[in-house]
Amino acid sequence: MKLSRLKTCAILSLAITLFAGSGMLRRPDRWLQDKLYQTPAAASEDIVVIGIDERALSEFGSYYNWDRNIMASALEALASDPDRLPAVVAIDTLYSGTTDPEADAHLVSAVSGLPNVVVASAAEFGTTRTFGADIVTVDDYSIISYDEPFEDLKNVSDTGHINAMYDTDGIMRHSLLYLDLPDGSRVYSMAYTAASLFLGDGMCGQPPVNSRGQFYVPFTCLPGGYSDDISIADLINGEVDPSYYEGKIVLIGPYASALTDDYFTSVDPATKMYGVEVQANIIQSLLEQNFKKEAPEIPQLIFLFAVSFVLSYIFIGKKIRVSAVVCAASIAANTGICVALYAAGTVLHAFPVLLATIMLFVVSIAHHYVKAALERQKVTRTFERYVAPNIVSEILKEGTDNLSLGGKLCDIAVLFVDVRGFTTMSERLEPRKIVFILNKYLTMTSNVIEDNNGTLDKFVGDATMAFWGAPLEQEDPVYHACKAAVEIVEGAARVSEELKNEIGEELRVGVGVHFGPAVVGNMGSERHMDYTAIGDTVNTAARLEANAPGGTVYISRVVADKLEGRASFTSLGDSIKLKGKADGFEVLKLESLSGR
Repeated sequence: MKLSRLKTCAILSLAITLFAGSGMLRRPDRWLQDKLYQTPAAASEDIVVIGIDERALSEFGSYYNWDRNIMASALEALASDPDRLPAVVAIDTLYSGTTDPEADAHLVSAVSGLPNVVVASAAEFGTTRTFGADIVTVDDYSIISYDEPFEDLKNVSDTGHINAMYDTDGIMRHSLLYLDLPDGSRVYSMAYTAASLFLGDGMCGQPPVNSRGQFYVPFTCLPGGYSDDISIADLINGEVDPSYYEGKIVLIGPYASALTDDYFTSVDPATKMYGVEVQANIIQSLLEQNFKKEAPEIPQLIFLFAVSFVLSYIFIGKKIRVSAVVCAASIAANTGICVALYAAGTVLHAFPVLLATIMLFVVSIAHHYVKAALERQKVTRTFERYVAPNIVSEILKEGTDNLSLGGKLCDIAVLFVDVRGFTTMSERLEPRKIVFILNKYLTMTSNVIEDNNGTLDKFVGDATMAFWGAPLEQEDPVYHACKAAVEIVEGAARVSEELKNEIGEELRVGVGVHFGPAVVGNMGSERHMDYTAIGDTVNTAARLEANAPGGTVYISRVVADKLEGRASFTSLGDSIKLKGKADGFEVLKLESLSGR
């Protein structure tokens, strides 16, 4: 049984682990990670955003018609007070190639007037195939083109790429730290370049990246969290006091939906965030050295298997109430561990363990339900042959644990009934008639016993044995046994009248009832067993029945005392000697029973 349970747990755990490892849980897991990990906080005071917004578009016209003089004017405004310059200016827009020479020169001049300016570059990714002697190498993440600032601008500024990439579910959770260009050079992101310039050489640590140079972004602010509603038009018009940006990182970029530079992010998957604020979030994480490392897949799957195995073993072996407590504790522990490790810098998959816990709990409920149903069915099959249906119902209500199959000592009332002269009758009549008489009589006795909530033990030829008080305790078992005895005598008289008319035979029975301790349970071998009672109480009831004349019920003194004045009886004293009983054993004849 234990080995089977271990195998079941191992199979369930392996199935869950393989399911998680297939990647089918990636989308709900990312959703749960976003809910648990991405908690909005206060924006850094070292970062300000100046937007190319609707006001600017209204004042300067369509953004796609702007010349480079407009950005040059904005940069000159930032440099208007040499004593209150921004520490870094990052321009989240691409200036590749030359346009109007005067506007280009104006932009280069404006950039030269500031201490640190980061301008954008961008790569285009695609698929390339390299044909070797025997194999073809396919790279789906290959840089097929790269746009960088025009030469004069590049010479007076720093360059950072602005490539942004969604995860497969259309949510931005990662940032590309660097581009490895085909010529072997490496270009870092605008956010990393700006943070490095702000902190100084060597002060900005690098977050852990995957094989493609991507790192997990712990977003700080929701969309709009960095915005003070400052427009590039306000800056150009001299309406922004230098104290607003002095010594800070200034980000200038599109801040209007018409410019289509916005993204769904993990901090708020339902609302788009402008690219310039994405840059601000990344920069803040770099300034705070808030780096997160995503835990490797294999150790997490091993952990998932171990947790699933332990939980399934507990759930299958424990009652549902205990399993429910363990389930809740597991969910709480999983959530707490994931959040705590995230705060410490490690990103775990939160969903697989949660799903495994719930799934295994549901499976355990189904297991317990099926097990209980099978046990109920087993009990029903076992006892419906002996016990009245209402007794079986009570057994099932009490539960199978109370049955103590295998034998238990309890006080019971035992009834024996036998047909007087049946052996002589069977010698006179043909077998077919004997079977007819016996079936009619036994049907009557079994019906009476069942109607009085008794347990029918067995038929031995024409004799019937029944008892009250087991398998469940009953109120007043002696009264029910005596009531059944009286009704059997009356029923035998009715059957006798029917038989006299049909086959010319009469039927008279003798009944004996005794009360006392006996061992009750399943007796026999594993393959063949009977639910029965054994002990001196049973033997005494049989001796009383053996001595009872036809149409008579003999009871013991203990039975008479239990009836407590609800019956009339005649004491025969010790005139009847019962086999195996010492002298002085009182036998009484039950005359009538009140309260029937």
